[in-house]
Amino acid sequence: MTRCSVAPTPPEVSDPEPSGPEPTLSGSSALELTRRPWSLGSLRLSHRVVVGSMHTGLEVKDDGGAALARFYQERVEGGADLVITGGLAVNSEGRGGEDYAVLGQEADDARFRRAVAAVHEAGGAISAQLFHAGRYALTAGLTKPDGSPERSVAPSPVPWRAARGVVPVELTDEGVRRTIGDFASAAARAQELGFDAVEVMASEGYLVNQFCSPITNQRDDEWGGDAARRRRFPLEVLRAVRAAVGPAFPVSFRVSGDDLMPGSSTPDEVDALVTALVEAGVDGISVGVGWHESTVPTVQAAVPHGVWVPIAERLAGVVRATTRPEVAVIASNRLTDLRDVEDILSRGTVDAVALARPFLADPAIVAKSTSGRFDLVTTCIGCNQACIDRSIFGKPVSCLVNPRAARELEFPLVPSRRILRTAVVGAGPAGLSAALDLARRGNDVTVFEARENLGGQFDLAASIPGKEDYAGPVRSISAELELLGASIVTGTRVGAQELAAYDHVVVATGVSPRVLDLPGIDLPHVLSYEQALRGGVPDGTVAIIGAGGIGVDTAAFLVESGHEATRASQFVASVGLPSSATDASSAPQRRDATRPHPVRPGSQVTLVSRSGKFGSGLGVTSRWVAVGRLREAGVNFVGGVSYRSIRPGFLDVADESGDLVSLPADVVVVCAGQEPVAGLAASLAAAGIPHTVVGGALDARAVDAVRATTEGLEASRRVAP
Repeated sequence: MTRCSVAPTPPEVSDPEPSGPEPTLSGSSALELTRRPWSLGSLRLSHRVVVGSMHTGLEVKDDGGAALARFYQERVEGGADLVITGGLAVNSEGRGGEDYAVLGQEADDARFRRAVAAVHEAGGAISAQLFHAGRYALTAGLTKPDGSPERSVAPSPVPWRAARGVVPVELTDEGVRRTIGDFASAAARAQELGFDAVEVMASEGYLVNQFCSPITNQRDDEWGGDAARRRRFPLEVLRAVRAAVGPAFPVSFRVSGDDLMPGSSTPDEVDALVTALVEAGVDGISVGVGWHESTVPTVQAAVPHGVWVPIAERLAGVVRATTRPEVAVIASNRLTDLRDVEDILSRGTVDAVALARPFLADPAIVAKSTSGRFDLVTTCIGCNQACIDRSIFGKPVSCLVNPRAARELEFPLVPSRRILRTAVVGAGPAGLSAALDLARRGNDVTVFEARENLGGQFDLAASIPGKEDYAGPVRSISAELELLGASIVTGTRVGAQELAAYDHVVVATGVSPRVLDLPGIDLPHVLSYEQALRGGVPDGTVAIIGAGGIGVDTAAFLVESGHEATRASQFVASVGLPSSATDASSAPQRRDATRPHPVRPGSQVTLVSRSGKFGSGLGVTSRWVAVGRLREAGVNFVGGVSYRSIRPGFLDVADESGDLVSLPADVVVVCAGQEPVAGLAASLAAAGIPHTVVGGALDARAVDAVRATTEGLEASRRVAP
């Protein structure tokens, strides 16, 4: 297949250093430490970046495994070395839902046999993650192989809050032993299918983790009652898996370094588990954090980069103190930049780092980074909108900043059948997505942007504390467009006359803030959200009209620091992590807000909603975090009102009883929706110029960034197939 995207081949690695970090070199643009070989048991690997486990929804796609195979293969072609699959259930009751594969079932095995072959063909290695959801299994509508209804199982009949009252069945002693046998059988089956290793999922609150925690393991028998008996289950799983695959086959465990659940396993208990696993013969320890029901965010954009690394480093110290210090330790969670990986490795603690969502955002992150082209890396922005938010509802996963993710077969990177001279008007998410795909496939592309800065809504978002990474994809796409020979014209408005010579025009002119029909809306102290985010907000009390995603972001802009180091210190203190956690990301200045601003007390800001819902435009895994941060900052929330008027110093609203309430407001910021910028499309239609409208310019009411970037990609394929 002809590859038209920029994915430089990483430099040849000839350093024969043994596995294990060496702290003699500091982080650098050359990524010397990242490029050093290491070992996971008997498996020799060429660099220290692992594709972490991701559930994509392709695992059960009815295509014989073609899409899944291509998904993994493209990451290996982009420089990845070791891929860890999404969780593969060891039995039917261990499925997370109907979109989970089961090792040992014929159709699922066939898909993964194909995926293994594709990874090997590209020169990579692949590990099967052995998975059992336990009480997290979403069993509604699922049936066992014999046709009877499936029920979730657990160490004890303790439900979790998302189970809607469904109580898991407590495993009997026989059931526990059968499940251990299922882990062993699944491992043996993975070995038969050609996998290079297996990883036991013992983190994130799934079954093995549930056995370790006093919250979910309330037994008083061989499998629970004290910490030693609670960790018997993972140890017996390891012994059974090892017996099934033999002494030379690599076996790793994904352990929970901190459950982030009050009353769960203590650090000493986690350390004891890791020590026992190492002494029992595990080859690698991958460190995760948090349960799905934890009230501490772990992977959202608001979480500082690298903040969880010290937990992995603590466990690395535990491993080094055992009789098998060579066992590999892998850090993970909220790492997006290989320069940070290099800095972490320079501390001489962990052996490797697993990245998951960054490989969705850019399958060639390793090749680009190790060749020094950091400017070409499309950064994961931590939004979760197209990945985790979809996965938890059983929908196919993709990526907001890379809509080709998990759709690689549907959108292959092959040249267009007929090369077109195309204009893309508007360099927001939809326009940049269309321009990039057109240019990658050989078309002559010119991008016109009315503002001096590219990015549109992404450019605005990058000014929001915690969303600084939104600037990254704008930089990388513009850099790749330049490399591909596309022209980018900023600060220029164009009309039908200037566009008449193009074969096709993609109209991505975006949206503008909606203007309310409200008395006082034209007063000088009333700002649109765009005016506020670009130009700042004067001192004094602020009332924000509209409490959807834009309103919540605007409130965050007003009350939170634009400097990641400051927010990292605040986060670490609130979670109770050691202060060293703030050192995990060595260069937070790469991600500081593009427009730093003064921070005002939350008590001066009021977020006003007609519906009473706050953050409704945000993704399900991010909304509670964003709204919670505003509450912690002291922001006032006023819901269930109707807007009456704006006057100097006040926003007048009527409450649910119809009584008039005057809210203090030296400044009013309007975040009440958007309107399409549709004038260009109308003039092109009148002139008969071929064009396609995408993103907010097409429909501002239903637009979100996922839809915008996807529409840009799809428009490219329609315009120049």
